Amino acid sequence: MSMLTPPGMGGQYRITGDKYPRMRPSRRRGRLVAAAVASAAVLGLLGWGTVQLIDVFTGGGGNATAAGRTTDCRTRTAAGTGQAPAAQAQSLPAPGRITVNVYNATPRSGLAKKTADELRRRGFRIGKVGNATKEYDKKVKGPGLLLGSPAAQDTSLRVLATQLTGAPLRADARKGADLDLIIGDAFKTLTRQQTADKAATTLTAPGTTAPAPAKKTC
Repeated sequence: MSMLTPPGMGGQYRITGDKYPRMRPSRRRGRLVAAAVASAAVLGLLGWGTVQLIDVFTGGGGNATAAGRTTDCRTRTAAGTGQAPAAQAQSLPAPGRITVNVYNATPRSGLAKKTADELRRRGFRIGKVGNATKEYDKKVKGPGLLLGSPAAQDTSLRVLATQLTGAPLRADARKGADLDLIIGDAFKTLTRQQTADKAATTLTAPGTTAPAPAKKTC
């Protein structure tokens, strides 16, 4: 019995000769491996192509995307902390660029001239000085009334309002840039200059709103 004959099988399955059968992998198994490799390659190409398409349609890509995200992050952070960017800070006119007409709507004499002189000393330009028209004469119950064009509501009228606390602002149909300060029955004096200057500084300073928690998104 040959040494290659399995034990217990006798000579019925004797292996003879000097050549032995080769163990070859199944062709079917090889095809499955090849198909798996090809599928992985196709999926990889599809993923890469998807990323490229996203970059194209979103304007992304490399350093440009990083720079855009950084700028957007800074903008959101500034908005969250209540601090406006310098480019968005509203420019208010200085007192020297504002012309104020002072009118007295009270029975007390001399208030218009005295108030106009004080405003001039504080840097404002003075236009007309005198008694109020019938529309307002003895009809302003508060400390005063500030009038201007609609365009002056958020600019020069706000600056003038720092000089007379409690005076409401109102827009009328005028086209010029001059403002009217109408002295009312409750008027005593202009706001203290130190307080008025502080209020004016607050108006021109960016980021005067209360800070809010900033969300970290970048």
